[in-house]
Amino acid sequence: MIERPRESGPSGGFALPPGYDGIAEAKQLLRSIRSGALATLEPAGGFPFASLTTVATDHDGAPILLLSQLSAHTRNLIADSRASLLLARMGKGDPLAHPRLTLVGRIERAPEEDRPRLRARFLARHPKAALYVDFGDFAFYRLDCASAHLNGGFAKAADYAGAQILTDVSDAQDLLDAEEGALEHLNGDHVEALALYAQKLVGEPQARWRASGLDPDGLDLMAGDLTARLAFPQRITEPGALRRLLGELAAQARQT
Repeated sequence: MIERPRESGPSGGFALPPGYDGIAEAKQLLRSIRSGALATLEPAGGFPFASLTTVATDHDGAPILLLSQLSAHTRNLIADSRASLLLARMGKGDPLAHPRLTLVGRIERAPEEDRPRLRARFLARHPKAALYVDFGDFAFYRLDCASAHLNGGFAKAADYAGAQILTDVSDAQDLLDAEEGALEHLNGDHVEALALYAQKLVGEPQARWRASGLDPDGLDLMAGDLTARLAFPQRITEPGALRRLLGELAAQARQT
């Protein structure tokens, strides 16, 4: 049980700028950043211990970590599961001018029955991890997010309860079950449409984009080390709705 999630709403004594959707920004960061700074607690003195880790997301947006039992941060988590994960968008200029998201909660080893799903989701985001994912000392961990702090740049700070930035998947099992086949179909037969989504609707550069994951709120895209997130204009929960929506979005992108 995670204690004391933060209140939702803007922090820092000021309102968010008009038209700025902090929750949408937080969800974009959560779904698109592939590595982050992980802060755990050292058992001996209780001091924060910061390390770098790769990140993917479960269908509901919860961060998935592939951790070695030999790593210091894993030993720390086994002793005390409380942790924080910083996801930051990098770019030119002042690093503090770019948006970042800090997640606070508990990180615990995922049940073995969840491994096939988490393995597929993680490798879709980090294909090179196939070299070590099945080593005996590696296991999947999941961050149960109690709260999130968004800093979108100057005068764009807000605190949210963890549930506000996650995705409800309780009524979307048919869609989730169809994910593997849908991704194969998109990447095999609709490469042009994926490029249109990324370039015309999201504003990403020209590249060979592929779909790496989907959920009721959006479609995850990748091109080499580039990532993008196509947020759906409305929530979907079943494969038929997905096909119709992606067709509509492709037509919209062609007209842009």
